[in-house]
Amino acid sequence: MFLEHLEKERDVSANTVLAYRRDLEDYTRFLAQYYGDQEWSWEGVDRLAMRGFMGHMARNGLAKRSVARTLSAVRSFYRWMHRNEMVESNPARAVGAPKLPKYLPGYLDRAQIELLFQMAEARAMDGAFTDVRNLAILELFYSTGMRLSELAGLNRSDVDLVSQQVKVRGKGRKERILPIGDHAVRAMRNCEAKRDELIRGLGAAADRTAFFLSKTGKRVGVRNVQLVVSKFLDEIDEDAGLSVHSLRHSFATHLLDAGADLRAVQELLGHASVGTTQIYTHTSVERLKQVYRKSHPRA
Repeated sequence: MFLEHLEKERDVSANTVLAYRRDLEDYTRFLAQYYGDQEWSWEGVDRLAMRGFMGHMARNGLAKRSVARTLSAVRSFYRWMHRNEMVESNPARAVGAPKLPKYLPGYLDRAQIELLFQMAEARAMDGAFTDVRNLAILELFYSTGMRLSELAGLNRSDVDLVSQQVKVRGKGRKERILPIGDHAVRAMRNCEAKRDELIRGLGAAADRTAFFLSKTGKRVGVRNVQLVVSKFLDEIDEDAGLSVHSLRHSFATHLLDAGADLRAVQELLGHASVGTTQIYTHTSVERLKQVYRKSHPRA
């Protein structure tokens, strides 16, 4: 009932519903083991049981971020039950979430970005469908800073190459409009031509809704996009731990380095809180410190 409430009344994304289901199933399995042969109820779960659940997650090697997310799911579940008069209290409120470590996201510097697109453009010169599409994917990621799920879910109707903008559906199914740069527009026009050519060849079997397609004419999957981008990034620097998300980090970092307003970058990234966007200012400050230490005679 709770998951149905999330999906139909709160209209959260399918990925969020799946994550909540997984977290709450883990919680239910733990309670079954914790209470053993005793009968238990949601109402009867106490602070000790919640602390036991936290310890159970830590022993299983879950990262602090995963523990915090699971605890948040349990709290939401209990809040919903309390509103519907199924329980009188929320035991998850008595347990503090773990303090999350602050980290500086990985990103590509300007020289690495140039090398990345030189490689992608060289491969796309032959005109092969996948190479042309892959260049457009890379250009769009770096041009807009959109999330992986947003790019994979992009429809043809969401893209307006004349006005150079794209509509994406972010977290919580919130929509936002993003500008597309000239380089990305050129790459996407070429991709669109190859896409239309592929559709003509495949006929009714092709997906005419999605913007990015696989060679079989189906919407390109999230995993497929990850593999494509990761292969390029590994060629740039295999040991840097770069991922698809690094292009989003690079987008934000390079904008802020050039003097972009933090609030504007927040809007472009689709962050609910400006605090999430501020991590990119730390990245910029760290690089400034490195430049300072190398360049200042009395640093």
